[in-house]
Amino acid sequence: MAIDTNVLAYAEGVNGASRRNAALDLIERLPPETTFVPVQVMGELFHVLVRKVKWQPEKARKSILDWRDAFGLIETSAAVLFAAAELSSHHDVGICDAVILSAASAADCRVLLSEDMQAGFTWSGVTIVNPFAETKHPLLLDLLGA
Repeated sequence: MAIDTNVLAYAEGVNGASRRNAALDLIERLPPETTFVPVQVMGELFHVLVRKVKWQPEKARKSILDWRDAFGLIETSAAVLFAAAELSSHHDVGICDAVILSAASAADCRVLLSEDMQAGFTWSGVTIVNPFAETKHPLLLDLLGA
């Protein structure tokens, strides 16, 4: 499975303690050997922490390095970028989100955890699942071993 920016941002305290606790609870349950973070997410997280939350860049840098150590990364290759451009041009998906979804597909992820993207949308074998939805998606339950 792959993780979108908002999950990690929430884990860093963006949007309050309640959302932080929910994100951290989820992250603690994710199997680290099969959970990945697209490199695009790292850039977006850095941007959110510095520009929106007003963290010092060095603190934001440490955050993304810590997440890099927690989960495997999915590189943004040329193939990922061109697949993202195709996705963006054929569906109503912005290019940055398309890069994340395309990277998840390239890494053979079945699920992309995201609150910001269209829950339930499936593309190239990856289904977007909102991990904060009241009713948990069956794919998420399966991946968490619930």
